[in-house]
Amino acid sequence: MSVRKLAFFAVSFCAAAAASQLRLFPQRDLVLLGALAVALMVAAALTLKKRTVRLRAVLILAGAGAGLLWCAGFDRAVYGPAAALDGETVWLEATVIDWPKETDYGDISVTVEADCGGLFPVSAVMYAHESYAGLRPGDRIGTVAGCELARFRHGEEVTYYTAKGVFLIVEAYGDMDIHRPEQVPLRYRPALLTRALQQGIDRVFADPVNAGLARALVAGDKDGLTDQLDQDLRRTGLSHVVVVSGMHLSILIWTVTSLLGPYRRRSAAVGFALVLLVMAMAGNTPSVVRAGVLQIFLLTGPLLGRRRDSLTTLSLALMLLLMANPYAAANISLQLSFGAVLGQYLLGMPIQRWALARLSLPRGRTVPARAWRGLGRFLSATLASTLSAQVFTVPLCAWYFGTISLISPVANLLVLWAVTPAFIGGLLAGVAGNLLPALGQLIALPVSLLLDWMRLVVTALARVPFACLTTGSVYYVAWLVFLYVLIALGLLWRGPRRALVPVCGAACTLCAAMLCTALTFRAGPLTAAVLDVGQGSSAVLRLGGAVVMVDCGGDSYQNPGDVAADYLSDQGVGRVDLLVLTHYHDDHANGIPRLLERVEAGALAVPDVEPDSPLRAEILALAEERGIPVRFIREDVRLTGGGDLSLTLFAPFARGETNEEGLTVLATAGDFDLLITGDMDGEVEQLLLDQAQLPDLELLVAGHHGSKYSTTQALLDALRPEEAVISVGADNLYGHPAPETLDRLESAGVRVWRTDCNGTVTLRMP
Repeated sequence: MSVRKLAFFAVSFCAAAAASQLRLFPQRDLVLLGALAVALMVAAALTLKKRTVRLRAVLILAGAGAGLLWCAGFDRAVYGPAAALDGETVWLEATVIDWPKETDYGDISVTVEADCGGLFPVSAVMYAHESYAGLRPGDRIGTVAGCELARFRHGEEVTYYTAKGVFLIVEAYGDMDIHRPEQVPLRYRPALLTRALQQGIDRVFADPVNAGLARALVAGDKDGLTDQLDQDLRRTGLSHVVVVSGMHLSILIWTVTSLLGPYRRRSAAVGFALVLLVMAMAGNTPSVVRAGVLQIFLLTGPLLGRRRDSLTTLSLALMLLLMANPYAAANISLQLSFGAVLGQYLLGMPIQRWALARLSLPRGRTVPARAWRGLGRFLSATLASTLSAQVFTVPLCAWYFGTISLISPVANLLVLWAVTPAFIGGLLAGVAGNLLPALGQLIALPVSLLLDWMRLVVTALARVPFACLTTGSVYYVAWLVFLYVLIALGLLWRGPRRALVPVCGAACTLCAAMLCTALTFRAGPLTAAVLDVGQGSSAVLRLGGAVVMVDCGGDSYQNPGDVAADYLSDQGVGRVDLLVLTHYHDDHANGIPRLLERVEAGALAVPDVEPDSPLRAEILALAEERGIPVRFIREDVRLTGGGDLSLTLFAPFARGETNEEGLTVLATAGDFDLLITGDMDGEVEQLLLDQAQLPDLELLVAGHHGSKYSTTQALLDALRPEEAVISVGADNLYGHPAPETLDRLESAGVRVWRTDCNGTVTLRMP
């Protein structure tokens, strides 16, 4: 049987496992469906006459049956014991398998393998008091713990934890019994090596930003990356550079084989050991395991006299991953990783040949000719790798993250050449940092230059207009769908201009999508967008030709300043005429510094309160640095535009709590009135009603994220809003929006929009 035939079994196994995790059929029916697939396999083996058809049918049905039965067995052996502890408080014994990490709430989280009474230990994330930050991999612990299934959070099913193999969330109570073995077990020692490598890198790189980038590049540890750099990598499509993946392992294996020479067995043995070590040091995450298994198969093939078959290798690697944890099918990084490799396998070489054919590289053996050929091959290979990987990853990024990076091919061309020397140099510097720090510092000098170049390119390209689009515009979504129709037509086209037609069509329709998005934003006298920034608030108002932003803060996975800048960029807006800050709390203002880095601001309007606020000092310093005039609102201000457009800023109505000291914003366009009250509570709302002449509202941005103390009945009775938007984060700790607030809005006949349910909410005055 040829190697390729194994792909039929592996692909079928993976499809069955993925279908079970996508809940395409009830979990209780897995055994029945698996048995049915096996029965059909037997029937196919007995009835089909043609040998090739019979073999393929048997392999496909056998793979499907095995996948379904395997998932059923996994649920019983691993998930079942975890489910039995859901909602229970028990004495739990476990082994620490990773280093503790500080959380935003003053405690620590650590990954453990918990003894749950089943055949296998269950991976769990344990939260404990900060005094246990000294735990290390290999420690045996015992504690009273409250257990909750990781598959369900706040009553809703999630895949974030289970896709990583974590099935329990554990809260440790009281004292913890800790037993530290004299010798750390062998399986936990890679975690010690990882920590030593990270500490070595921190020791030899003078610039902490470069140290963080080197740690991410070498060990996949993104904790040291600044939020700004992390978001810039995402916008430029270079996030894969700081995730240990096939590219990093390929670099490592290439280096080893180059040093060892043409000795297959020795190179393969050392390669196996290094791949397994790197997998363990990176935490055996799905993308790392995928890359490691692929490398092992590639090293094994020549030893067995088998020619390389990428599709079979890829499918077998995925099958092994899903055997280890079927829930990994929902892992986003795994999907992106396999999508990229599949795209490179299917389209990489055709694109590279097409690019080389059009470069017309010079022939000859002269040094300039060889140099030009080498450069041409590098450029064509990089372009082919980037474009082919994006064929499958762009739809996934659009679906999961709502982003479409247009600058990615350029960014990869400018950066990827530096990844190999930076990776190898960073690895050597980190090792030397623990053994010979002076040597490590010497190695770190040229590596720092490469890292500086990468940061420079990423930062510059991330600020290019339309570098990254979002799916917030229906026109960009339609363009993306049309793009893939064009790609399909281009693959089927056999004419002389096979590539020219889809490329021109894609460019023209993209320009049309940008134009339609910008015109839609500017249509009518008023557009109001309440952005999805998690538990926070940020609103964009367009009054005639002026753009006003009210607040920019939140706790979304993106910096709220990036969320706001991305939205404005989508609309073709590079300047905000007025930036209004209601008050200086993080959930209303922590994105302002990032926003001012990416978007010009004509003026800044702020309340003259909270003089000791560090965030206030940072924002005012940035405004002074960029020459942005600041207006402190101590009394009501009314700004008028053309026709019947106006913006009124109400000064704080009370002194006391900072929520009571905020600005209130009223935007008016003809008969359309919109009110933003910030975080004011019911008492201050009454002061607003007593002291200000307010019209009936068409739109109310509900105060304090839907708190029960805001958006009172008195406010609703007086202003009678037709629609309300609640800017709130999913699973927030405050219970927002409060049921009482939702009941009041419903009783008042107000149509309610929520950013946690509806995403960014945009309303336009017709």
